[in-house]
Amino acid sequence: MKTGAASLALLLALTGPLATTAFAQDVQERTIRWGHLNNTDHPVSLGVKKFAEVLAAKSGGKLKIKEFAASQLGNEMQQQSALRGGTQEMLSASTTSLATVVKEFGVLDFPFIVSTTDQADALVQGAFGKAMLEVLPAKGLTGIGYWGLGFRNVTNSTRPITRIEDFSGLKLRVIPNPVYLESFTAFKANPVPMNFSELYSALETRTVDGQENPYTVILSNKFFEVQKYVSATNHTFTENIILVSKVFWDKLSPTEQRMIRETYEETRGYQKEQTRLQTESALNELKAKGMQFNEIAPAELDRMRQAVKPVTDKISAELDPEKVKLFNTELERVRKDVK
Repeated sequence: MKTGAASLALLLALTGPLATTAFAQDVQERTIRWGHLNNTDHPVSLGVKKFAEVLAAKSGGKLKIKEFAASQLGNEMQQQSALRGGTQEMLSASTTSLATVVKEFGVLDFPFIVSTTDQADALVQGAFGKAMLEVLPAKGLTGIGYWGLGFRNVTNSTRPITRIEDFSGLKLRVIPNPVYLESFTAFKANPVPMNFSELYSALETRTVDGQENPYTVILSNKFFEVQKYVSATNHTFTENIILVSKVFWDKLSPTEQRMIRETYEETRGYQKEQTRLQTESALNELKAKGMQFNEIAPAELDRMRQAVKPVTDKISAELDPEKVKLFNTELERVRKDVK
């Protein structure tokens, strides 16, 4: 017994320094610049902070995330370009903006495809969401996973939206994306593509009448100061995707890559819960700040859904048939199995 204990002690004495050396070689001191469009009180920013905390703990403080919130590093297209060129390490961006790089991401913006947060989450965590991540390395990007931003709702300074006719003639800022442009055209609105960083000023000067975003974004960016009406259109659920520069990713050791992927899995639930909690509180606060809120009757939402069906059919026909088929299969599964 004494001989065995002595052998074990000797083994630990010999391998301990080796393990420490291996860790030092596998995990280097790195500062990871993570950009996004949202303010520091938004669930995306809270998710970044939690991610940074967990990753620092895993890496013994070696992998440090430096957050650049509120478009400090540019709009999403500019930051995507920086990732692809290797001059920025990480970005959490809407899948909407990725549709300019991989068109099939646009199907996630089809109006009225899901009716609950859990359905939206199940769709991107399933086979379709994983398949879309697999196409990104060829575009100079590595996709770690998805975060949810919430359902998008329309605000404006002219009138409440209670039926499809109320969209008529409204100048609404939309994300520069074919799905949004054509969907709101189908509603007889006048969609205006515009970068997010320009939006508050455009609302204030009445360059546009309104916009559409999750309640958390509307509150965080103080759109209640320049908008009167908020209508529960819940037309799309916006997904955020966590992107890493492939140039940077390929420099990481397998241990570092594993730590980043594990950190995502360990913090995803936290970010989802923050989105849920803040969505509820944000709507209440918007009302308290004087915005007039209205829900929309199911029959009127059905009319909107029918109005955009030709748009989604048209765009689907222009995409990779296999990806569209997988999307529709997964969507059918999610609608059936997830409430």
